[in-house]
Amino acid sequence: MDTETSLVPFVTQREGEGAAPDNLVIHRLPSGPRLYYGDEDARDRPVQDVLWARCSFGPVDERKMPTGKPMWKFMHPYRQMMTMLALHCQVCKEPARTRLGYIFLAGPGSEDPTKPLILTNQPPVCAKHVRDAAALCPHLGNDPMVFLARSAPLYGVHGTIYGLTANQEVHVIAKPDHPLPFGHPNLTTMLGSQLLRRLSSFRVVDMGELARELSATA
Repeated sequence: MDTETSLVPFVTQREGEGAAPDNLVIHRLPSGPRLYYGDEDARDRPVQDVLWARCSFGPVDERKMPTGKPMWKFMHPYRQMMTMLALHCQVCKEPARTRLGYIFLAGPGSEDPTKPLILTNQPPVCAKHVRDAAALCPHLGNDPMVFLARSAPLYGVHGTIYGLTANQEVHVIAKPDHPLPFGHPNLTTMLGSQLLRRLSSFRVVDMGELARELSATA
């Protein structure tokens, strides 16, 4: 690994950061059932009125970056949402736009770029941290697919759908293996954990091509 061992992406969950008490309730409204926190506030619905999974936050350093032992396989649900919503770098949390567009990474061969719909739950990376992200993320294998996107509109949410038992207790009824697009009727009872964007106006390059093109625009 050719990156500093101390470098950990902003979105990575840290030991000690876990699911916060959720106290979920479902109210039946004229429009249908709707999931709430018993004590929710505006921060609990950060994107298009979808209820978001609570997760505790550990201590931060002088740069406002998380500290603690990284849980490499997990993204903090709120930090993932924050960076994806703002299109900020998943490593350093700074704006990710480059002169080539936005850089999104995917695992080797994990996407078919000819598909009509390419979705990603991976926030973009800035030019400075492309190689770091490729080296640090377990599923990228240091040899990611690189998508250069001029446009990446918000698409939807991945999460857990809740319902009521016969005793009117809130319980999990589905954990879809695919995201629900914004506007889907089941979003009213979903607890979101990942925000997704749809890649459009993109092209696929390898890491070498990306480095050459970034160098040419510097």
